[in-house]
This record gives sequence, C-alpha cells and structure tokens, in this order.
Amino acid sequence: MANLTLVQAINLALTQEMEADSRVVILGEDVGKNGGVFRVTEGLQARFGADRVVDTPLAESGIMGTAIGLAMAGMRPIPEIQFEGFLGPAYDQLVNHAARFRTRTRGAITVPLTIRVPVGGGIHAPELHSDSPEAIYAHTPGLKVVMPSTPYDAKGMLISAIRDPDPVLFFEPKRIYRAFREEVPEDEYTVPIGQAKIVTEGTDLTVVSWGASVVQCLEAIDQLPEDVSAELIDLRTIYPIDADTIAASVEKTGRCVIVHEAPKTCGMGAEIATIIQERCFLHLEAPVQRVCGFDTVMPYYKLELEYLPDAKRIGEAIGQCLAY
Repeated sequence: MANLTLVQAINLALTQEMEADSRVVILGEDVGKNGGVFRVTEGLQARFGADRVVDTPLAESGIMGTAIGLAMAGMRPIPEIQFEGFLGPAYDQLVNHAARFRTRTRGAITVPLTIRVPVGGGIHAPELHSDSPEAIYAHTPGLKVVMPSTPYDAKGMLISAIRDPDPVLFFEPKRIYRAFREEVPEDEYTVPIGQAKIVTEGTDLTVVSWGASVVQCLEAIDQLPEDVSAELIDLRTIYPIDADTIAASVEKTGRCVIVHEAPKTCGMGAEIATIIQERCFLHLEAPVQRVCGFDTVMPYYKLELEYLPDAKRIGEAIGQCLAY
C-alpha cells in the first residue's frame, strides 16, 4: 500500500475510475493544464486528454448545467467548484435541477454526477473561500453530501460517489489536503455512503465530528486524563446521516459533544442533537454540547484560527459535559 495524502488519494481515485469507465469526465476551472487550484487533478489532462479533463470558463452555473446535461445523457461527470463559496452561482442548477430530476421524471431520468468542492477554513484564504455550507445542501432532498477526513476514506468514498446513480456533493476539507499521510490500497475499493466510522472506542462520552475537525477532536481526546474514555465518531456522510451509529454510541456513553466548523445556528450539530434527544433521551446523563464556528462571516487571516474549533475548546466542552 502507498502512503498518500488526501490530495494524492483523491487523484488516484479519479485516475482509476477514468481508466475503468470512459463515461467519467472532469470539468472545471483550471482542472486541466494547471491540475486545479490545489493540484488535485494534476496530470489527468495529460493522461486522458482535453476532451475528458476539460478546462471551462469562469462560470459555475455553466459548469454545473453542463455537468447535469452530461449526466442525463449517460455520462459520469465530475465538475469541480474551485472553492465552496463559488457554489452560490451554481445553486439553482444543483438544487432545482440535479436534485429533482429523478422525482420530476418519476425515475425515468437520473443525474449521476459527483461535485467535488474544497471546503472549510484554516488555510488563510480570502472571503468566499473558507466556509462550511454542508447543512445547506443536507437540507436539499435528492442530494447526497459527504465529507471524508482521511486519505483512505477519501479514495473509497469518491469511488462510491462516482458510481452512485444520483448527485453527490463531495466536500474535500482543504485544511488537511496535505496535513498527513495514510496507507491507501492501490487497488480500487469503496467506502459506503451513509455509514459513519468509529475512530476511537470509549464508554464515558461520545464525540461526533467530520472533515478537518476530526483531527482537532483526536488532539483533544489525546489530552484527556487517562481515566476518561471517549468514543469518536467520524460522520463521513452528512446526508444521509448514520443515525443508528450515533444513537448506539450515546446510549452507551450517556454524553455527547458535537464538533463542526460551520456556524452554530442551524448547523448539522443541531440536527444531530435532535436525533439524540429523540432516540436517546432516557440514556442522557448531560445536555448535548456543541463546539462550532461562530454565527459570523468567516474572519480574515488574523482571527481565522480563533473562529475554528480547536483542541482547547473541544476539551473544555468535554470537561463540562463530564462534570454535569
């Protein structure tokens, strides 16, 4: 097995799926000659040609509309949106067309496309480049929303997304694109969409997170006293959410802390807390805690890391939950 970064794992998944299926095409701004702004698609145009790795104009609505048409015609397009903030111009195409065509046509037409989007903060990017909008799209019936936190999961979930018959938003946490390496099988494999992963097992408290925040959760757990046993769940799929894994864990531990980068109000943490209240109320030993971004626009460079949940804030929430 190779020791790969998140970027390399995604690139390998794209390479293998393009080799295996001629219907797979990539399109987006600078994805070809430059290999994308983060070099995720580096080398693919040279390998597969400009008709399968297509450099497009700066027009997200056009990229998304073209990809939807290709998918409806039987292709497996992978549009890249350079930064999550640029999903705004493509919102109408994605939400009102891609997400609805299966229902609109009573299943006669499906839209098998995978939208790759770098997401989240922590890299000192300017405005519109550092948000975490997963809750917006999880609220859209017809879309699947995933956000892996490791190279292994990124490769397996991307392959699952490309092969899925419906549109999948594949959010890539850019803060950990090259933060660490992990052993990734060279052969093709899939990781199921809709299935969370228990990263560490524990009995005293459950921590639920996804994306880059999983790394901060691991750091916080490593700093806990030795007699505290925390169970960390990496959600991996934002929608459809794996409520069974969350509920089973909280029924066991009686406590839960939810961590995400997005603003607190109406974030996915609120949905998870509601699932816990509905399914685990009689098992709870303390109120559910949320450690999130703040209800403000992501600040510029000097305050960016103050906005994002870190090990200190997560550790404090865990302590409060345990002491209740």
